[in-house]
Amino acid sequence: MTTDLQNRSINALRFLSADGVQKANSGHPGLPMGGAAMAYTIWTRHLRHNPRNPKWAGRDRFILSGGHGSMLLYSLLHLTGYDLPLEELKNFRQWGSLTPGHPEYGLTPGVEMTTGPLGQGFATGVGMAIAASHLAANFNQQGQNIIDPFIYAIVTDGDLMEGVSSEAASLAGHLSLGRLIYLYDDNHISIDGSTDLSFTEDRAARFRSYGWQVLRVDDGNDVEAMDKMIQEAKLDPRPSLIMCRTTIGFGAPNRQGTSKAHGEPLGDEELNAAKDNLGWPKEPRFFIPDDVLEFYRKAVDKGREREYDWKMRFDAYKRIHPVLGAELQRRLNGEFPENWTSALPVFPADAKGMGSRVASGKTINAIAATLPELIGGSADLAPSNNTKIDGSPAFQKDSYQGRNFHFGVREHAMGAALNGMAVFGGVIPYGATFLVFADYVRPAIRLAALSHIPSIFIFTHDSVGLGEDGPTHQPIEQLTSLRIIPNLVVIRPADANETAQAWKVAIERRNGPTVMALSRQNLPTFELSTVPTVEKGAYVLKDFGTPEMILMASGSEVSLILESAQKLADEGKGVRVVSFPSWELFEKQDEAYRESVLPKSIQKRLAVEAGSGIGWERYAKSVISIDRYGASAPAKVIFEKLGFTVENVVAKAKVL
Repeated sequence: MTTDLQNRSINALRFLSADGVQKANSGHPGLPMGGAAMAYTIWTRHLRHNPRNPKWAGRDRFILSGGHGSMLLYSLLHLTGYDLPLEELKNFRQWGSLTPGHPEYGLTPGVEMTTGPLGQGFATGVGMAIAASHLAANFNQQGQNIIDPFIYAIVTDGDLMEGVSSEAASLAGHLSLGRLIYLYDDNHISIDGSTDLSFTEDRAARFRSYGWQVLRVDDGNDVEAMDKMIQEAKLDPRPSLIMCRTTIGFGAPNRQGTSKAHGEPLGDEELNAAKDNLGWPKEPRFFIPDDVLEFYRKAVDKGREREYDWKMRFDAYKRIHPVLGAELQRRLNGEFPENWTSALPVFPADAKGMGSRVASGKTINAIAATLPELIGGSADLAPSNNTKIDGSPAFQKDSYQGRNFHFGVREHAMGAALNGMAVFGGVIPYGATFLVFADYVRPAIRLAALSHIPSIFIFTHDSVGLGEDGPTHQPIEQLTSLRIIPNLVVIRPADANETAQAWKVAIERRNGPTVMALSRQNLPTFELSTVPTVEKGAYVLKDFGTPEMILMASGSEVSLILESAQKLADEGKGVRVVSFPSWELFEKQDEAYRESVLPKSIQKRLAVEAGSGIGWERYAKSVISIDRYGASAPAKVIFEKLGFTVENVVAKAKVL
């Protein structure tokens, strides 16, 4: 193509973005104007995608990690032919539009991940590369690379400052995830001003020390130089960071290179001056030259051809490798193996029982053979979290086929990587740490919930019952804080069988993330009359006579209220015991079911939970809970000191 057409194609990205921000009178023009040439180079020379089928399994992935520059991505999507009309660009940041202030996965066609909270896109891409590498190792055959994507991203100074990016970059370098090619928008400007104020480390040396290939482009508008560096990155087995020296707000004569270009509209006068500066018509706004649109829309035919070619290769693969082909197709379709739930264990009644973390580990291994896409691990706590899949190697750079992950003490990156794996598809990922450290994972959990990503988070050591490690490790407020996250299902099982059923819920739930809160200490395994109905959130565990009061609890406290109910029954009281593993699942049930478990006619209700009691008031008249931090002592002593005894529960129940 001619240099003139290329320059105008890049300027079209700049000014569609700037016009969108100006019309909304809100947004971030600096990144799109400074980074347009980077995006152009990736999207027109390297990215394998099909605008008419954004979910084509053989595509590359692109993440705008600096999600504040969302108008750049929306402009790319519109120009290359995705189902994103120009009218949507004109409705940027407006109610009901497909162009929100930051990209949202599942809302806008072609958006691969919700970004905006800085560092999340960077770390999520690492998860995508992990999933791609795992599937490639298990399914690609010599000369038949059906799974072969690159994960491209534009990352920013803010991304690199966030701790989650450091965690993720360290992990990616260790694993030698060569599918990652990140272009760094190295413009030396953040909201506060020059990065000299707070970010003066040698970023290149830092990433080399992580095990990344680091390349440099001195002029972020030099398409040929960036193209060459991307080609070089594709050949290296390491992840690549291409440092592109850019100018924020490029073209705006009075704002380029300053923080004023970052997060506010340029204003009509400055926007028009920028257009004059770069030879762009001031009117009409949202102007797209015909030849520029024609050039970008070539992506439609090219994408269709690429997908067709991939499908032909996949069909040939399935003929030669019918078993592998059928399995890969099943996974890519997101379908479950037939009758996989028959592998779920059923545990016999046992007064001693086991910790629900142990039951979880047994469940993982019971279903692992029938659900080979189940992969996961722990943030350096596998023996404590019970997450290991027996008989499978660890996922390492020389064994990408492995199903056991060692995320290291990188809880936040683990959570973001799980999201990336789940979004990529073909795998069902889980990750584990202690419940108290859910606070380190929380931003990734929130994004999973917002984006309806089915990541599975396993949090063990779920109460003061963990004992001697003391208050630094004893969660108090964590369950409550997780329960208030919209579209997150939190399950705290009471025994081994509830734990097995919790896994069923988590795996089959495909429209959002699931948290399992599991005990360190042993919990009795209850006598089964039927399989626990965990999927309904709460159920009647046992009625002692005709109920005049209801005792309810989740997790380890269920055995406590069951014992307390027996004592009350011995004194002639009618008591219903309700196991309440999940508020969210219970609230999804119809009114008839909820009434059958918690009849309005029974107002004497007591909830018991070894943590914050906030929220239980919607179900119970009174709550035995904890409104202080724990202590370092044996679990039995802590429970006694904090009132989690049969005597206290009985006394509280009698005065309801």
